[in-house]
Amino acid sequence: MANTRTITTLQSSAILVSTIIGVGVLPLPLFAVRAGDAGAPLVTLLGAIVGFCGLLLISLLGMRFPNKSIVEYSEDIIGKWPSLIGSLAIIAFFAILTSLAAREFGEVVVTSVLKNTPLEVTVIVMLLLAAVSTRNNLVTFSYIHLFYFPFLLGPALLIVALSLKNADVINLQPIWGNSQAHMLPGIITIASLFQGSFVMTIVIPAMQKPNKSIKASFVAMCIAGGMYVIIVIAAVGVFGAEEIKNLLWPTLELAKATSLPANILERMDAAFLAVWVTAVFTTLFSSYYLTLRFISHLFGSKDHNMFSFFLLPFVFIMAVLPQNILQMYEIIEEIGRIGLLVTIGYPALLFIITHIRGKRGDRVEEQPLDTDH
Repeated sequence: MANTRTITTLQSSAILVSTIIGVGVLPLPLFAVRAGDAGAPLVTLLGAIVGFCGLLLISLLGMRFPNKSIVEYSEDIIGKWPSLIGSLAIIAFFAILTSLAAREFGEVVVTSVLKNTPLEVTVIVMLLLAAVSTRNNLVTFSYIHLFYFPFLLGPALLIVALSLKNADVINLQPIWGNSQAHMLPGIITIASLFQGSFVMTIVIPAMQKPNKSIKASFVAMCIAGGMYVIIVIAAVGVFGAEEIKNLLWPTLELAKATSLPANILERMDAAFLAVWVTAVFTTLFSSYYLTLRFISHLFGSKDHNMFSFFLLPFVFIMAVLPQNILQMYEIIEEIGRIGLLVTIGYPALLFIITHIRGKRGDRVEEQPLDTDH
């Protein structure tokens, strides 16, 4: 049964971190600098806080309905047809998010590494890898994330720490930026990079202790949000805000400008790209898996595997639709902002209605009493 409670708090945090840290790491400093210039770290921090608000709502709803995902308990809260519209919006959004992440991955690979390889080949390979990996249950899903978690976090922290030795503090002043006019759109764009945390809605029903979901969410957001803020601090500190505006992928340039002590490895970009590919896979894996689980819940099916390859052509077609890399990033920013209505607005609406109506799901006994006699 899907509700077998096997996922620990640590696994939940690992799933969230490896889902959040993904393809958006490369253009992250550019998004932040466009919004806040030298105040880019502050914009990133505020974006992370907005992202955490959405995750907190999901966790609170999950604690009230510990045996159901959002597709299932939304029907209890607002009725069948309104919840159907909400569920379709979630499925459509995460399918689009998966396709855009795959396209962004493809663009980086064909630009930086495999320059003679067709874009479509890199995109379909990553999507196929994600589609095959999703043909597992939630326990295997959690173990895959837990396995990649240290490989994702360790090297990334090392590269950022080494790059900080080249940073100049003057580039980070004033900390609130030179102009606050574009800060709000920037905060919303950065917050959209945390939307993968929506995966928590399918994780909570399988957690051993659903009431620890807020703790897992807080720890994960501190790690992922902290990582994003440190990356932006390092990039702005090394290059300065004006230089970053001329770079498409500042984080990759930061890795190129970083070397190991004693020049053991003069450029870290190859090592960074290896870590980044892992991050992209775990993010794609989560968004694809989430979409499949929601589709199977919608159709009342207990097996999501039957949809894994059915969804693939639709996601691939959406991935290759943007005409070029600039149009792709325009779409990513626009879809990300609209998506906040799905990942924060919709849970907020459900949360308010569930409190007004006093709705609550079945309680969970985390440590069942001995009832054999």
